Amino acid sequence: MTFWKHESAIVDDGAQLGEGTKVWHFAHVSPGARIGAGCSLGQGVYVGNDVSIGDNVRIQNNVSVYDAVTLEDDVFCGPSMVFTNVYNPRAAVARKNEYRRTLVRQGATLGANCTIVCGTTIGAYAFVGAGAVVNADVAPFALVVGVPARQIGWMTRHGERLDLPLALPTDTDLCYAECKQTGDVYRLGPDGVALARQGDRS
Repeated sequence: MTFWKHESAIVDDGAQLGEGTKVWHFAHVSPGARIGAGCSLGQGVYVGNDVSIGDNVRIQNNVSVYDAVTLEDDVFCGPSMVFTNVYNPRAAVARKNEYRRTLVRQGATLGANCTIVCGTTIGAYAFVGAGAVVNADVAPFALVVGVPARQIGWMTRHGERLDLPLALPTDTDLCYAECKQTGDVYRLGPDGVALARQGDRS
């Protein structure tokens, strides 16, 4: 066994967990789950069968990762944040064949107590603020807050806010901003923000 689990945690036979992954108190990993290397599953975490989790993912306490959710590498799930997989649930109506898939791209942050409504994609390195309710796709590097979530800015890979407008001004082809922590340079174009050049402090 290359992963570690607390004695109170349950990892069902058939689950795949990568090298160095840690499963903390009272967590439960279902038999069909696929979890990468170097992950941390906090106290009370539940991982369903039809779940794929990449490397170096941090899932904080009391998060349930239900079927039809995919988390790519380096995703952060804050304490008590919520995933769903049925859009219009009723206790008396079986809808397991109607799950809507949720995809969280590499490096994204999902803040404490936020809710991700099923069927959405959270872009790479996007940042969802604490308590936000996401009911639509979030662009890569976007910072979103509120209920429902709305974009208020852009974030770096390092988790610092970028000095960029929400949208490209009509008289400008491109805008650039630098991450003060890493020296990375980001470009805002018609299709959103992208990393233009990696800094020497990354």
